[in-house]
This record gives sequence, structure tokens and C-alpha cells, in this order.
Amino acid sequence: MFSKFCFAALMLGGAAMAAQVSSSPVTFNKDVLPILQKNCQSCHRPGQIAPMSFLSYKEVRPWAKAMKTAVASRKMPPWFADTQYGHLTNDRSLKQSDIDAIVKWADSGATEGDAADAPAPIQWPAEGWQIRPDIIVQGPAFNVPASPKNNVVEWMWVTVPTGFTKDTWVTAVQIRPEHPAVAHHMCLAFKPHTADVKYFEPVWQDKARDEEGSAIPSRGPTFGGRTNLLAGTNGLEDCYLPGMVADDYSIHNAAKLIPAGWDMMINLHYTPNGTAVTDHVQVGFTVAKEPPQRRYVSLMTSSSQDPALFAIPPNDGNWQSPPAEVTFIQDVELVFMMPHMHVRGKDMTYTLEYPDGKKEIVLKVPRYDFNWQLGYDTSIKVPKGTKLHVDAHFDNSINNKFNPNPNKTVYYGEMTWEEMMNPFFGVVVDKNVDPKKIMTGRGPTANGA
Repeated sequence: MFSKFCFAALMLGGAAMAAQVSSSPVTFNKDVLPILQKNCQSCHRPGQIAPMSFLSYKEVRPWAKAMKTAVASRKMPPWFADTQYGHLTNDRSLKQSDIDAIVKWADSGATEGDAADAPAPIQWPAEGWQIRPDIIVQGPAFNVPASPKNNVVEWMWVTVPTGFTKDTWVTAVQIRPEHPAVAHHMCLAFKPHTADVKYFEPVWQDKARDEEGSAIPSRGPTFGGRTNLLAGTNGLEDCYLPGMVADDYSIHNAAKLIPAGWDMMINLHYTPNGTAVTDHVQVGFTVAKEPPQRRYVSLMTSSSQDPALFAIPPNDGNWQSPPAEVTFIQDVELVFMMPHMHVRGKDMTYTLEYPDGKKEIVLKVPRYDFNWQLGYDTSIKVPKGTKLHVDAHFDNSINNKFNPNPNKTVYYGEMTWEEMMNPFFGVVVDKNVDPKKIMTGRGPTANGA
């Protein structure tokens, strides 16, 4: 009897302690700031994509209720991958305990708490950089008009010197537009220098467009002659996109080689927003202290771009595009995936089909968001002969709040109101592997195609 009484007393005491802990006040400095530092401040600070800064209590306090709603609905931090599939290593979504802490803080008055409880501020890179570049290459400056004809500024390529006089292994890259609000994307390619190159001179192809700015469908070359311009390169390399600001290869114990004397080609795509600006582009690199054993290779592919096959019907809320598929001709480690579509993009699924016939979904994004084009890190050993098969759906209905015109057939094209089906991905191989001999498949930048 005595032992049962003691056990009951202990249970009651434990319950009382739990109640005391659960009722303890939640403060910004002790409970909320550590969560923001880990999950939010990379975007929510000056010079980054988020519209407000979350570095201090003074900055955060006016947003307490909005923050509660955003985290409780899991709208923030943005993370769109289905957790049932794949083995993703950079999941930025909040734990339930973190969500509960923010909700309780907002509901209990959003108090600041004791300054002594606050963790030390994170020393973020200066001037809005996500990386700490060892080398900064000055890119072009371009005058983005407020509202050109059909609101279209055609894709353009600008070649700039890297200044690399010796073979250089880089461990991280960041493309940094001065005005992200008008930057649809910016991508890099590297090419051996030739005597006829004209530095800082934009090259583009004017296209026949309708009254809404969409290109008139044709079966000719797409992307402003991109296929020809990329001849001699390893294809598109790193890109700036909303939500995808920098590429860090060091987390995969790898680096990327930029050969001596090669030039850098920058692909610029601006979407005017009614305010004229002059955008100056910079590209930052961190450099490996020693040559690595592993090479990072950026890859991408595409569905068919033929307007006879890629034509999203009006008012179709779940149109399935032609698939994208490549075959690996080397053993690789798949380490990165990033779906890319435009405003009608709905979902995308990456599936590996191994040589023995086994199929594995390695990424499923059931709710794609053009405004947050996230990259998903993984680590999957992929044997030679494996196929990467990618499927996607598009929502061209009135239910898509981002849809500019649900009554129009939509074709493959460069502008935001046209569409793309471009799966990006990254692999790691031995440093001596030729990056042009990693895969075969569809698309102008599928190496070996």
C-alpha cells in the first residue's frame, strides 16, 4: 500500500511540474528568437527576399499575429515537399514544438522577456550576401524599363570576364541582382574565351508575340537561340530564382571547376513591374583551399517544347505535361533537385528507375509555388543506367489565383505568363569525370544529348 501511495504521489507531483512548465511564460528572447535565427532570418533580413526583417524584437513585434497564422498553417517557412517521399536533408519546416511556442507567444501578449536570455546575434555576411565570397565578379548593369511593349524584356545573354587566370575550384556561388523585384531569373554558363567575344554587350532574339506578350508558337529554336549560345559550355550552371539565392557545394563535400581563361555568360530575364530601375549584377564565389576529390555538376532537362505536344488547354485545372527523362551513363550521387515551372505550375514528381526495374519517388512537390522555387538536398547513390523520370501538372483554371488568363492555350515559353517544365538537379562525381558525359536525355542542356 505504501509503495502504491508513493507512486501515486510521484505521479501527481510530476503532473504538477509538467503543468508548471507548460504554463511558464513564452518570451521573444528565450523562445522565439532562436527559432527565427535557425529557420527565418536567412530570408527575413535586410537585402533578402522577405519583405520584413526579423532580426530584433522591435522589428518582429508588429508581425506577431501574422507570424502565428503563417506558422500554424505551415505557410511559413516555405517547404513544399511531401515528407512521405525521398530522403531530404535540408527540411526547413518547423517542428510542432516550435509552432506551439510561436503561437503561445503571440497569444500571450508577444512579450520581449529578459535580454540575458537572448542568443548571440548571427553574424550574417555583409551587404546582403548569403555566402562570404572570396571573389566578386562585376556583372552587367541593365536599364529595366517601367513598362515596355507587352511588358516584355526578352531573355538576353551577357558575357563577362571571370578574371580567373588559373583553374579554380569553387565551393559556393551566388548571383546577386541589385533589384530582385524585377529579376525573374539569372543563370550562369562558362565558356572558353574566343577572340571575337564582346564583353558586356547583351545578345537576344526578338520574337513575334501576341497582344498579351506570349510568343507565337513555332517549331524553331527556343529560348532566344539558347541552344547555340550554350555550345562549348557544360550547360546552364547556377541560377538565381525567387527562393533559390545561392548554391553551396561544400555541404556535399564537393566543388565545381572553372577552367583558367574561361568567360562567364550570364542569362538575364527581367519582368518589369511598373518602376524603371537600373539593375547591377554581381556574382560571388568562395574558393576551395585545396583541390577536392569530388566534382559537383549542375544539370537540368525539359519536357518536350513542341507546341503540338506542350499546349495547356484553356480552363484545364490538372493538365499533365509530357514527361522529362534522362539516363545516367555514369555512377553518380544525386544531391540536389529543384522543380521549375511558371505561374500555372501545380506539382512535380521526380522518380528514379533503376537498372533492375525498381522505381523510387525521390521528390514529390504536390503544391508548387513559383514565388518560392526551393531546392531540395538529398544523398542518393545512383548507378549507371538509371533513368530519372519527371512528371508535372499545370493548373490553367480560374481556381489558380496566379493565372493571368485561364481562357487561353498556354505554350512553352520564356515569359512568366508562358510555361516551362524544367527539372533542375545536381550530382556529385569523381573530380576527373567529364561533366559532359554524365547523362543522355531530353532538352538543350541535357549533357550528351
